[in-house]
Amino acid sequence: MLQSEQISANETILYEHSFDESSHPSTPPNIVIFPYDVSDIQKVVGYANDRSVPLTPYGIGSGLEGQAIPVKQGISLDFQHMNKVLEVRPEDLLVKVQPGITREELNQTLKKYGLFFPIDPGANATIGGMVSTNASGTTAVRYGAMRQQIVDLEVVLADGRKIRTGSLASKSSSGYNLTNLFAGSEGTLGIFTEIVLKVYGIPETVSSVRSCFPSVKDCGQAAVALLTSGVSITRIELVDERSIREMNKFHNTTYEELPTLFIEITGNEAGVNHDTAFTKDILEDLNCSTVLIETDSKKRAVLWKARHELSYAFRHKPNCSTIGTDVCVPLSSLPTIIEKTRKKIDSLGLDGAIFGHVGDGNFHTLILFDPNSPTETEKAETVNEAIVSWALSYGGTCTGEHGVGLGKQKFQKKEHGESLEIMMGIKRMLDPNNIMNPGKIFPELDK
Repeated sequence: MLQSEQISANETILYEHSFDESSHPSTPPNIVIFPYDVSDIQKVVGYANDRSVPLTPYGIGSGLEGQAIPVKQGISLDFQHMNKVLEVRPEDLLVKVQPGITREELNQTLKKYGLFFPIDPGANATIGGMVSTNASGTTAVRYGAMRQQIVDLEVVLADGRKIRTGSLASKSSSGYNLTNLFAGSEGTLGIFTEIVLKVYGIPETVSSVRSCFPSVKDCGQAAVALLTSGVSITRIELVDERSIREMNKFHNTTYEELPTLFIEITGNEAGVNHDTAFTKDILEDLNCSTVLIETDSKKRAVLWKARHELSYAFRHKPNCSTIGTDVCVPLSSLPTIIEKTRKKIDSLGLDGAIFGHVGDGNFHTLILFDPNSPTETEKAETVNEAIVSWALSYGGTCTGEHGVGLGKQKFQKKEHGESLEIMMGIKRMLDPNNIMNPGKIFPELDK
């Protein structure tokens, strides 16, 4: 039996679990449950499945597409007590964690071993939430997304069964890849209870480069040139002039208000020095107006903090709503789609910013609009639709890292075609009563 302190119907607690960082409407659950271990989760899942009660996992509420919003109400399952590092295996470069631990808490533990976990979406998200959405972030150009870091998951299915999806081996050709199936499933197929991740040695030397250009298209072209040059880049971020202006205001920085690339190079000292000098040469040949190299750790921390919190600077402006895009395209298409996006925003007279992880073709647009103005709301949605349409026409995707959740559902059929029915078939097989985070990814299942 669960203890009384693990269950809450307090109005404040219900409200706290009714929203995330997205602009999607809030919906409170009927009840919030705080499991201590996997047996608690199995009990809750069994109860919910027998009675067809909706069940929505909740980490820390940092998601941007409403995955943690219990749109069908029911139970919100909060993992704040399942937040431990269960095992560190330094020789194997692996760590086993519970889903409620945040990435910063994890890295604090790993630091004593000279290790770190590289996936950095900006927000201090929980590892379970990051697996759920296949999060990535600024370091994806070097390390990939969450799917590339997971070697094993313990998952509780809708019928209460507990399964493992992988092993501790670095690779396998045995059977279907269930780990990749569950990663990015947004809580619609099962509940994560343990996660085994790859970890890496902390690099010896870090160098940051900030370079300014006349246009976002020039930034995009420079990013492509650097990525094909062989330079050991760990991060390469594009921030347009509108974003720099907001960044300066929010963080009291004084960066030039021009389209800018933020670049980070890591490795041993000799390699970093060589690659930094080579990067500077490439940038100066590509219409770059300014190249600044920063090795001071405090100044680098300020730079990346400003970049990470850029989305918050816009999203928390008073009397303003935002629509955010999260498309990812082949690198060759990146300069063109960025230029088209800027022209589209300006042609409609909207206030909007462009920034993102251009190293892997993933960029974001934040469109600011008055939610009380039907005209502005329609214009903002027009930009969103156009960007996704362009991305799909280039062979890209409607979401590179935020996930589908609520906001990207309408693009699923266009992106996946007949494959969408296969996905829904898997969902129906594993969750026939549709209790696992219903209302997300597949709107057709609720009809």
